[in-house]
Amino acid sequence: MVVADKTTLQQYLQKFFGFDTFKGQQEEIISSLLAKKDTFVIMPTGGGKSLCYQLPALVSEGTAIIISPLIALMKNQVDALRNFGNEDGIAHFLNSSLTKPEIAKVKKDITDGKTKLLYVAPESLTKQENVIFFNEIKISFFAIDEAHCISEWGHDFRPEYRRIRTIIEEIGTVPIIALTATATPKVQQDIQKNLGMTDANVYKSSFNRGNLYYEVRPKQNVIKEIIKYVKTQHGKSGIIYCLSRKKVEELAETLRVNGVKAQAYHAGLEAKERAHTQDAFLMEDIDVIVATIAFGMGIDKPDVRFVIHHDIPKSLEGYYQETGRGGRDGGEGNCITFYSHDDIVKLEKFMKGKPVAEQEIGKQLLHETVSYAETSSCRRKFLLHYFGEEFDEAGCGGMCDNCRNPKQKFEAMEDVELVLEAIEDIKEKFKTKDVINVLLGTVTATVKSYKHNDLECFGKGAEDDKNEKYWNAVIRQALVSGLLSKDIENYGLLKLTKEGKSFMNKPYSIMVTKDHDYEGTETDDDEGSGGGNKGGSGADAVLFSALKDLLKQTAHKLKLPPYVIFQELSLEEMAIQYPIKMDELVNITGVGQGKAQKFGKPFLDLIAKYVEENEIDRPLDMVVKSIVNKSGLKVYIIQSIDRKLPLDDIASAKGIGLSDLISEIESIVSSGTKVNIGYYINEILDEDKQQEAMLYFKESDSDSVQEALKELGEEEYSEDEIRLLRIKFMSEFGN
Repeated sequence: MVVADKTTLQQYLQKFFGFDTFKGQQEEIISSLLAKKDTFVIMPTGGGKSLCYQLPALVSEGTAIIISPLIALMKNQVDALRNFGNEDGIAHFLNSSLTKPEIAKVKKDITDGKTKLLYVAPESLTKQENVIFFNEIKISFFAIDEAHCISEWGHDFRPEYRRIRTIIEEIGTVPIIALTATATPKVQQDIQKNLGMTDANVYKSSFNRGNLYYEVRPKQNVIKEIIKYVKTQHGKSGIIYCLSRKKVEELAETLRVNGVKAQAYHAGLEAKERAHTQDAFLMEDIDVIVATIAFGMGIDKPDVRFVIHHDIPKSLEGYYQETGRGGRDGGEGNCITFYSHDDIVKLEKFMKGKPVAEQEIGKQLLHETVSYAETSSCRRKFLLHYFGEEFDEAGCGGMCDNCRNPKQKFEAMEDVELVLEAIEDIKEKFKTKDVINVLLGTVTATVKSYKHNDLECFGKGAEDDKNEKYWNAVIRQALVSGLLSKDIENYGLLKLTKEGKSFMNKPYSIMVTKDHDYEGTETDDDEGSGGGNKGGSGADAVLFSALKDLLKQTAHKLKLPPYVIFQELSLEEMAIQYPIKMDELVNITGVGQGKAQKFGKPFLDLIAKYVEENEIDRPLDMVVKSIVNKSGLKVYIIQSIDRKLPLDDIASAKGIGLSDLISEIESIVSSGTKVNIGYYINEILDEDKQQEAMLYFKESDSDSVQEALKELGEEEYSEDEIRLLRIKFMSEFGN
């Protein structure tokens, strides 16, 4: 391995990468590695980590082995490196995507001395045939990218990373460089210990990305809000993260029908399709990628202008890394997250069934994410504190929603004092939740068994306006002010720091902001609709009344019950959304294409006239078209009915009862889809009975099954038969 002076390094930088100067600590890191020292790099996304091992590899004798967790990352970096020189063999990857002849070609290029960088997955590194091969070649150093994968406390723990050190020792003693974009002090310690590099030179850059704007919004009508936002970013590149593959595909399709160039990206897609989408994003053939968390690691696109989280991530490391994809060129980068406490409940459910220790770690990481989402203090300060970095919130400069629109602060000196006293009284052996239970005087199993209810501080914080949320905010402020620390090893036990003990002896002013309240937010809007309030509150009462009158007139004219034309739920939504065009009406809950065409025109005319006369500012002026969202079960039911399969067989095939199947068909029909179940009804009811029931539904203003049974005779019809006849009536006359 060469040791180069400063001038030589800059010449190499210019020669290989075309840059005149190094960024941040790159030069010291490269010098450390070239001097054969183990080197540990913690550098935020966009800081230039890759260059820290690429340049030393290019100037060193032998081949550098780069251990990387993602095939997408390997391909992206290998392509980029090949562009720097004329020789394709300069960089290769070795992973499960290669054929035997391709593997042979890679090994030949390495043996011939052409290859300077070889990217391998940890699974490939541990294969015995590869270990034998690596023992036969000259290795310049090992680079372990995404090193946080080693730690159970990291946001992307991978057990196979734990074996890396053993394999390296088997291959021979060469320097190691470990790199990560996210590492709390605990994760940093874990990485160094596991890789046996506690004496490494450590280079930690600031985690502050000053050009990124952080915002958390309540999760209401989220699909509509995302589309509205993306439409304002025309021609700009963005990434939208969702937790599930299903949501990724739905959202990507909804964006496309609304004129946005978007594609889905997740691990369930074919490798070829993922690579194509990735390339299209880099080449700007598409503007938006909708992805699960797997997307983005190693994607070197500097001008991503917005990163949206449809769902809150399960850890702050994950959040930081994903938002870090934005504005890597130092330009605009807007990070918008939609948050609902329901999402947290969902994430907690995912943890069930995992080992207890893993669940505890997961819960604590999740608690930190909740704290970040709900805090009303500077988000940047909170985030940097989490990564062990001090930050004066005045430096945020309005680059988070809480600093841009600050809430009123209140003096909390006495309350902070009370918190510290309570933590001292319970011997610094409990978590935030337990401390709050003591302050509020809540008797729990823990409180009883440790006799906390006998303490003087028990219930001292139970004032009218001081609830769990309030005390959470106070404890959080004490943490970021350095008065408390969390013992991560012991699942987040709260401890007094030296500064905290000094504060208790001599208290001083501490200002706290009340947390945001995200209770009651929706986890998502109804995909079949254009969003909006479904409950009637918020509906324009005057318009609703006029629509109801029109519905009665229309029903009378067509000699149909009103509910067959439009249900009240649909009218309420019309009185919120003010649709005036056919494609807007189609998006109203329970309408659909058929009903809109059949009954919609007079309703649209009435709404248009009302909007004009009252100068209404319509929420639908930015129309959000929705995709027809049918679950796999609904599609199966519709297709089976089209094939005239007996309903009992359809129910049996899907492992549900006939009554549940009828509920699904009712749901399909009420949303405006026509189904023909006459073939089945003909098998179970004679024509006279059918005509009698159809006549009843035509003349009755009620769609109640119980009323129909009472009128038609419970001894004559079963409840399921009445429901099936009502479906037939609704489908024939309404859809």
